[in-house]
Amino acid sequence: MRATTVCLAKGFWARSLDEFKRLSNIALKLEGIKGPSGPKPLHSFHSADSLDECKCFWDRDIGGSSKASLDWIPPSPSDKVPGHARFHGSISNALPANRPDVQRSGYAAWRTLDKPPTIFGRTLMDIDSYTYLGMRVKSDGRAYFVNVQTESVIPTDLHQHRLFAKRPGEWETILIKWNDFVRTNGGYVVEPQTEMLRQKVRSIGVSLTDRVPGPFDLAIERIWATNDIDEVDEKDRVGAEAEVKEGQLKDKRGRHINWNEK
Repeated sequence: MRATTVCLAKGFWARSLDEFKRLSNIALKLEGIKGPSGPKPLHSFHSADSLDECKCFWDRDIGGSSKASLDWIPPSPSDKVPGHARFHGSISNALPANRPDVQRSGYAAWRTLDKPPTIFGRTLMDIDSYTYLGMRVKSDGRAYFVNVQTESVIPTDLHQHRLFAKRPGEWETILIKWNDFVRTNGGYVVEPQTEMLRQKVRSIGVSLTDRVPGPFDLAIERIWATNDIDEVDEKDRVGAEAEVKEGQLKDKRGRHINWNEK
């Protein structure tokens, strides 16, 4: 007899035990009083099963012609490259022929899945004690967004920030201040802005919505929360605070949102 996927998956009580261990570890280290003792891992792509906790989607849901995949790439010890995910495909602006209600197309994205419930309730990521979101990536230079979803009153709200790569084609560490994320809904900035619920983060992901036709390719090794700006190479920090770039996000008046590049 062959075991089913449901039987092999980690059960409710096993997840609850893991959550109990995590909460106990926080209490024993007094992190609630002293603050975090180091970076907090949010998602790693070092192993193949890391993709089981992610979802990739694109405009095929509305009949679009873009293509997207999230694949696992094994480590390459000779090149000193760890296992990582490859988010790649091709963007097309072609509108579906039989969908007159669809006025725009051309996007692709992936995100981490919501964690299953435990005896303690829904498992959420608490990054309230951290200043930065850290990402280890190799970008092709396209205009990607980092998306953070929380337990918001409006479930479709996202907090977004441009993923500014300074060295396309090379591995680099990017830090983004949590306070610099912008609340959006349906691709537009929401007014008034409200602070991110940093104690109740549901998922993190990346999207490409610039609607520029052609291939895209982004490698992601891991994502974490940190307070240590020294994790970024010195050459990538010099002058970053003064540089301002315009993003694709607009408010309801059509004005573009500018970010200080971090």
